[in-house]
Amino acid sequence: MHRNEATKRFHDGGDALADLIDETQPADLPTPDTDVPMVSRSVRLPLETYERVRAAAETRGIGVTTLMRQWIEAGLADLDDSATVSLADVRRALAALSRPTAA
Repeated sequence: MHRNEATKRFHDGGDALADLIDETQPADLPTPDTDVPMVSRSVRLPLETYERVRAAAETRGIGVTTLMRQWIEAGLADLDDSATVSLADVRRALAALSRPTAA
């Protein structure tokens, strides 16, 4: 349907607008990854930085905003000494400590 036809149906009143809405297909929206209420903020990043974040998120199999949120939460936890780290990160750190260093 063209914009002019939709506008005409809107201004005609009655059930025309409801009928127009009923004619549309349901939107295929993504499922939120949390039940916690979220606030959306816009962040301007240099393209190179964004591409690095996107690649890191892709490697982990998660979305860019999910990874950014995890990094922000980890940074905030570090500020108040309540840092939470993944088990994989702990294992990597312990493995690195057990390797002999080159002299």
